[in-house]
Amino acid sequence: MLPGLLSILILIPVLGLLLVLLIPSGKGHLYKYINAFSAFAQLVVCLFVWRNYQTGEDAKAGIVADFQFTEKLDWINMSLGSLGHIKIDYFLGLDGLSMPMVLLSALVMLVGAIASWKITSNQKGYYALYLILSASIMGCFMALDFFLFYLFFELMLLPMYFLIGLWGGPGREYASIKFFLYTLFGSIFILVVIIALVFSVVDPSATAVMAGLAETEAAVTPSILSEVHRMLAVNEIASANIVHSFNMLHMMDQRNFIPGSVLSLMNSYDLFGMAPRLVAFLALFIGFAIKLPAVPVHTWLPDAHVEAPTPVSVILAGVLLKIGSYGILRTAYSMFPEGAIHFAWFIGLLGVISIIYGAFNALAMQDLKKMIAYSSVSHMGFVLLGMASVTVEGINGSIFQMFSHGIISSLLFLIVGVIYDRTSDRMIGSYRGLASKMPVYTTVVTVGFFASLGLPGFSGFIGELFILLGAFRSPSYNLLLPYWMVIVASLGIVIGATYYLWALQRMFFGKFWTKGGDLWYNNLKDLGARELTMTIPLVLLAIFFGLFPGVLFDLMSASSAKLVDWINVNGTQNLEVIQDITR
Repeated sequence: MLPGLLSILILIPVLGLLLVLLIPSGKGHLYKYINAFSAFAQLVVCLFVWRNYQTGEDAKAGIVADFQFTEKLDWINMSLGSLGHIKIDYFLGLDGLSMPMVLLSALVMLVGAIASWKITSNQKGYYALYLILSASIMGCFMALDFFLFYLFFELMLLPMYFLIGLWGGPGREYASIKFFLYTLFGSIFILVVIIALVFSVVDPSATAVMAGLAETEAAVTPSILSEVHRMLAVNEIASANIVHSFNMLHMMDQRNFIPGSVLSLMNSYDLFGMAPRLVAFLALFIGFAIKLPAVPVHTWLPDAHVEAPTPVSVILAGVLLKIGSYGILRTAYSMFPEGAIHFAWFIGLLGVISIIYGAFNALAMQDLKKMIAYSSVSHMGFVLLGMASVTVEGINGSIFQMFSHGIISSLLFLIVGVIYDRTSDRMIGSYRGLASKMPVYTTVVTVGFFASLGLPGFSGFIGELFILLGAFRSPSYNLLLPYWMVIVASLGIVIGATYYLWALQRMFFGKFWTKGGDLWYNNLKDLGARELTMTIPLVLLAIFFGLFPGVLFDLMSASSAKLVDWINVNGTQNLEVIQDITR
């Protein structure tokens, strides 16, 4: 296996960025080709990684159990004097949670690169920001060091702010500022938890070296690690020899927590009336729920989508929303499993509210782009419901829904971009009978709508089905969710079918008519070669994963099952310990 494949996925857009910056503006026509080639190369490498990702009995762990293609290098080592040391690693890896998201990112970024060919103003700045965004998205899904993860997470904020604020619609300033402030607000919650975790968690291998138990980290054996954990538990390691860690996997192991630290399980601290670990879970959840977005912290999304240019809307819906749900699973659920149990009912309720609220808002929208934006709120609510169930079906369904929604929402926003490019009007009531004028476009729209509403045979159906199965199983499996949540969430599917079918009938069937009259009639041409290049692959993928979902389930099922077992076993035990201490 070639070394450094994950780093290559990050470096490809960085190299493209350097080329864009070096080429003078007079040759701006080259920027789009550099961007497209970078996205294509990234997809090729990603497909190679996917092809060699091992599943089932063939799976082999990298340097860290359950993660493949791992890369780990010392990055920052800092002495804190009597307080010990801080260690930050360049640490990347893939498992069943991240592999589907990396694949989705590569697909969507290529589609967005092709959609960006319509950008004509300040191309150098646009493509430079696009390539920075591409690198940061990939890094975010692959990082296993919390400092590195947060660095990539924050790095996405600036490119999106400028891409919306400079190339967006008439209300772009308001939308971009709202997006920035909401995301920054959520990031503060995440940062506070990171700081608390770092001063609560040790790197056992590095600490063993500092304590004189081993010459190098490579020489640390399982018996030495056990000795470190024993000494840590009884405070036999001097503070100056402790190495604090940003490693996410160390943060998942209770044995690595310093006794008496703020996030140690065995302490009697009270923070806002709750155990600090539950507060930390809630803070991480809020920070990532804003990115998801979940009701009531969703209001930035419709504004951002409406004002963003088409390729930015594609990336925003296709990839960036998934970082919110991925972050919850990777950090909050994995590091504080007791929080996933304690707040399961609340998370499930939030998911149900998002499903219904988003669906009713989509039903009321006259703007096609706003309708699709609110449908994203509704569909991401299903992701929350599946996560709240803490069942294998629910978690698998949530990850599948994240991937499926990424494909389908990208297709839907491309569909809106097609009609807007021709008429500069997105209002549903401005069109009638488009099927007679644009038959290929109508076919693509029909497939996109049916896939999004969850028609069997499309990927959207599979994700929602498994989420509902998991939520239905939860009352008898772990007693976390009530049956009524499944019933109410199912109504969201019916409402979704209503607004999609209503829009389809209004815009595409009947006698041809447009608000713009003859001028629009001449402009309303069917899909061109570039538009077909973007939309047809997404249509085929929505069908393929709807008919062959096992291709995706094979990637994630082992990791999902381990995560579910981890939460149900350790989460329940931890919660009992917390309740005993706080009594």
